[in-house]
Amino acid sequence: MKLAITSQEEGTQSALDPRFGRARYFVVVDLATNAVSTVNNTVNLGAAQGAGIQSAKTLVDLGVKALLTGHVGPKAFSALQAGGVAIYPVAGGTVAEALAQYKAGSLKATTAADVEGHW
Repeated sequence: MKLAITSQEEGTQSALDPRFGRARYFVVVDLATNAVSTVNNTVNLGAAQGAGIQSAKTLVDLGVKALLTGHVGPKAFSALQAGGVAIYPVAGGTVAEALAQYKAGSLKATTAADVEGHW
């Protein structure tokens, strides 16, 4: 299974980006092989609207099934759910720390968006 973590820089030592749609990068981890890759999301940083939906499409197209991030707006939440991506809120730290929390089972999937659109 693949999961994505929003990050401010490339790699697992980066700080978690608290925003989903406008996150600078997604660190994608394949839990079956432990392969790690980084996806640049800067195309959505300055988007007037639709950043969350486009970011959700990117993750769904990559085959991601879980997302670790700080906050997700309502349109992005709907797009992720439609694509079969579970969303796990994480309160700061690094990508590696968020991944460790997920693997330890200490994160709980959310059932609703936690911010308004255009956050």
